[in-house]
Amino acid sequence: MNTINSTTLLITFLVYTAILFLIAYLTSRKADNSAYFSGNRKSNWFLVAYGMIGASLSGVSFMSVPGNVYNERFWYLPMLLGFIIGYGIIGFVLLPLYFKMNLTSIYAYLDKRFGNYSYKTGASFFILSRILGAAVRTFLVVFVLYNFVLKNFGVPFEVAAILFVLIAILYTLRGGVKTLIWTDTIQTTFMIVAIVVALIFICKQMNWGFLTMLSEVRASDYSDVFNTDSSAATNWIKRFISGMVVPVAMTGLDQAMIQKSLSCKSLKDAQKNMVTSVSMMIPVNLLFLIIGAVLAIYIQGHPELLALATNAAGSVEADKIFPIVAFNAKSIIGIIFFIGLISAAYPTCANAITSLTTSTCIDLLDMEKKQGITDERKGQIRRRVNIIIAILFVLLVIAFNYLKNDAVINMVYAIASYTYGPLLGLFMFGMLTKRAIYDKAAPFVCVAVPIICYLIQTHLFNFGFALILVCAGLTFIGLAFFSRSQTRS
Repeated sequence: MNTINSTTLLITFLVYTAILFLIAYLTSRKADNSAYFSGNRKSNWFLVAYGMIGASLSGVSFMSVPGNVYNERFWYLPMLLGFIIGYGIIGFVLLPLYFKMNLTSIYAYLDKRFGNYSYKTGASFFILSRILGAAVRTFLVVFVLYNFVLKNFGVPFEVAAILFVLIAILYTLRGGVKTLIWTDTIQTTFMIVAIVVALIFICKQMNWGFLTMLSEVRASDYSDVFNTDSSAATNWIKRFISGMVVPVAMTGLDQAMIQKSLSCKSLKDAQKNMVTSVSMMIPVNLLFLIIGAVLAIYIQGHPELLALATNAAGSVEADKIFPIVAFNAKSIIGIIFFIGLISAAYPTCANAITSLTTSTCIDLLDMEKKQGITDERKGQIRRRVNIIIAILFVLLVIAFNYLKNDAVINMVYAIASYTYGPLLGLFMFGMLTKRAIYDKAAPFVCVAVPIICYLIQTHLFNFGFALILVCAGLTFIGLAFFSRSQTRS
C-alpha cells in the first residue's frame, strides 16, 4: 500500500508543470523562428552546460541507472570515464567545424561534404534515432506517472501518454531552444536536489551516516567496477570504448544536444559549455550509482518490497526498484522522487520534439533554402511539423508499453548503436578522409549496416554498448568502397 496519496502526487505534478509554463511564458516573449531554432545565438554558456545535465541524463538515468546497480553493480562507471574523451572530441573537433560553417542544422555539413543524398540520409537517421530513443525515455516516466498516480483515477495509459507529450509540446511551442535552456536549468536543479534528498532520507531510515553509507556501499558486491568477462556486454573495456564513442554520436551528432551549444555567443563559449558539462555529469552519474547501491542494499533487507519489483519469471525489474522504495517509504521521499523524476523527464521529451522539428523543417523540408516563404508561413509549417512529431511520439510511447522487457537504459543504448552508428560513420568518413563518395550509395550503405550488425551481435559476438563503434566502422568501410579520390567541389 503506497504511503504517498495519489492526489498529493497529482497536485505536485500540476504545480510543477504550472511553474514550467510560467518560465516558458517569460522566456518566449518576442520569440521568433530564430529564437526557436538557435536561441538568436545569445545563450549563456554556463546555463547551457548546466541544463545539458538534465537533458543528457533524463528520466532513464534517474530511475534506470540506480535500479540497474542491483543487476549490473558499478559496471556503468568505466563508460562514464570514457565520456571525458568523448566530450573532448565534441568540444575541440566537432564544434569548431559547426561554428566555422555557421550551421543551424549540423547535418548540412553532409550536404556540403558529400551531397544531397548523404545529407538526407544523415538527417533521416537522426530523426529515427532521436524519436525512438526519446520515446523510450519518455515511456519510462509516463509508466510511473500512470501506475502511481493517474491509474488510481481511472485514467488509461494512452491518455497519460497524450497528456505528458502535450504538456511538453505546449511549453516549447513558441520559445523553442530559448525556452529549453531556461527550463532545462530549473529541471536539472530539481533533479539533483531530489536525488541528494532521497539519498539522505533512505540512509536515515537505515540509521546510516554519510561515512557509514560509503563504507557499506564499498563493502558490498554492488561497488564492483570492472567486469573482466570478455564475452559479457558489460565488460569494462567494451564499456570504456563505448563511453568514448557514445557521447560523440548521441551528443556531438545529435541536433537536440548540439542545437543549444550552437546557440552560444561564440565557439569559445560553446567549448566551455562542453568541458563544464562533462565535469559536472560524471559526479552526478556517480551519485546515481551510489544511491543505486544503497537502494539495492535497502530492498534486499525488505523482502516485501523486493517481491513488488520481481516479475512473473522471477527476475527483478531494475526500473521498478527506485519508485517502489520511494513510494513505500514512511517519509516524503515519494514526493521528492516524483519531483526529481518529472524534472528529469520533461527535458527529454521537450528537447526531442524541438530538435526533431528543427531537423525536419530545415533538413527534410529545406525550409531555409526556399525563396519567397514569409516568416509567418515558416511559423505555420513549424507548428504543423511540431504536432505531427508529437503524435508519432505518443504512438511510440504507447507501443513501448507493450514491448518493454529490459532495463530502459539498455534499450536506449541498443537503439543508439543501430541508428547513431551509421550517422557516426558518415561524419567520420567526411572528417578523416578527403575522398568523395558516390552520393546515391550512402542511403544503401547506412541501411545495410544495421542489418549486418544485428546479425553479428545476435549470432557471432556480443559487443555490448560498443556495437555503435562497429556500426560506425562498417559504415566507414562501406562508404570507402563507394568512394573516389577527388574531393567533391
